[in-house]
This record gives sequence, C-alpha cells and structure tokens, in this order.
Amino acid sequence: MPGSPAVVVDGLVKSYGGRAVVDGLSLAAEPGRVTAVLGPNGAGKTTTVECCEGLRSPDAGTVRVLGLDPVAEARELRPRVGVMLQDGGLPTGVRAGEMLAHVARMYAAPRDLGELAERLGLGSFARTTVRRLSGGQRQRLALAAAVVGRPDVVFLDEPSAGMDPQSRRAVWELVRELRADGVAVVLTTHLMDEAQDLADHVVVVDHGAVIAQGSVPELVATGDDTSVRLTTARPLDAGDLADLGRSVGAAVSEASAGTYLVAGGVTPATVAAVTAWLAGRDVLLTGLTVGRRTLEDVFLDLTGRHLR
Repeated sequence: MPGSPAVVVDGLVKSYGGRAVVDGLSLAAEPGRVTAVLGPNGAGKTTTVECCEGLRSPDAGTVRVLGLDPVAEARELRPRVGVMLQDGGLPTGVRAGEMLAHVARMYAAPRDLGELAERLGLGSFARTTVRRLSGGQRQRLALAAAVVGRPDVVFLDEPSAGMDPQSRRAVWELVRELRADGVAVVLTTHLMDEAQDLADHVVVVDHGAVIAQGSVPELVATGDDTSVRLTTARPLDAGDLADLGRSVGAAVSEASAGTYLVAGGVTPATVAAVTAWLAGRDVLLTGLTVGRRTLEDVFLDLTGRHLR
C-alpha cells in the first residue's frame, strides 16, 4: 500500500532465561528514509533487528517487513531485504570478489559488480580471502553483499565500524543513495555523528523499550539546546561538578574523561561563571566551546553516563 511503513514492530517481546530483553517495543521505518535505532549495549536493539531480519522469533507482539512475517514468510521476503550483520557473517575461506559474485547470482537483477566494487573500493582486495581482510575491509564487503540485490529494505548493523575516514565517507554516500532510491534503511550504530548525519528518524531504545524518538532536530531541541563543553588540565570529581553546577546555576556532567558539559539555560553569564569558578580553584581550562546540543548529548541524557 502506498505510504505504508516498510517495517512495523508492534509490542515486541523477546526473553532469554526468563528475562525480557525486549519488552513491548514498537517502532516503524518508512521507505525512502533512514531510521537509526540507538541504544547502549544490552538495550535490546540488536535483538529487535534480528527479529525483523527473521533470525529470531518473537515471544509476543508482531513484526512485519514489507507486510510479511519475516519468519513465516522468509522465502518470499528474503529477495527483497538486505542484511549487514555486525560480525559480517561472511564465509572466511573464499576470496572477497568470488563471495560477492556468488551473492549477486542469487538475485534476478543485481547491481553492477564493477560499479559497486569501485564505489566501496573492493578491487584492491577482491582476490584476498575473507579471513585475511582487515575489519574495515570486511565491513565494506558485508555492505556490498547487503545491497547488491537492490533490496527494498536494508538492515545495517554498525556499517562503518573500524573504517578509515575515506571508507566512512563512501559508506555514508551509498546510504544516502539508497534513501534517494526509496529504500527503507534501518541503521544501528554507536556512532552518534553517523546517526546525526544520516538519520531522518531516530529511535532510542533502553531496557527493551523505546524511550524517545523523532527527527534529530526534534530530539536535540528538547529542553534548552545550548551547552558549554569544556576540558580541563586536571579531572574534576563529583564534588567539583556539583559545586560548579551550583555556582553557575546549570546542570554539569562528565561527557568523557577530562571533558564536561554544562547544559540548561546557558547564557554569556554562565560562561563567565564557569571560567571564574575554574580560576578560583586554580584549574587550567584547556578548551571551551559553546554550541547546540548534539545527538550524543541527548543520548547520554536519556540513557545515562555510567558504563554497563
């Protein structure tokens, strides 16, 4: 049906050992759009996508891809879906070029292999066995295998992990091309800049459920979207951050080692108060930027900043 979502997940539940990894999750992905599914490790996003790919069966709820059940109607659905797994899922004993040619022969109208190889720089290692490829090379080969059949829906799990900047750019351009061709792209990634640059719609998952969703502008605009990011020569402890927050009248948190985020009602006076607080405690400021909140800021606010 025109205008119908390409992927619909409704009330999905999946448990392992009596523990619900996915707990009533619902989402949709539209044709001609990139839908990014984000979440910390163990949030349930990979299990959700595996249910969409037909690799796992739901315990409850429904999953439909192009209107079909990805488990019960896998044979009919498989020619229309491309899948790029995080671990590649590639046979390791064959040459890269032979593997891609074999995959292409499974489809009625595959992409031109020469064009695809040039786009993703596969020619330099086409005669190398998969087991000898670098991580980035395997990722490029796995992406080529996922799109060679001209799918209507493609699931990409960490598509640019381990890639150099040139390869990353080529992958991003190919994803944009897929979107322009009307393909529904479902992207899982831990790279917030990748999601921010590519995604039309972002779904944030944690503890097996959707906790936020919307376009990138919608998500970063929640609350006050201006922040101060600062780095210091020595680390600030929890007491320092609490005291700094009280002094400047804003929320202060650790974004990464040695880098801190001041958010919420940031004004020129806030910036002056931050520098004055640091100077008063003889803490050297090594970097300070003022700008809009990023998708990474939103993600950390939603899912927390502690390790799991």
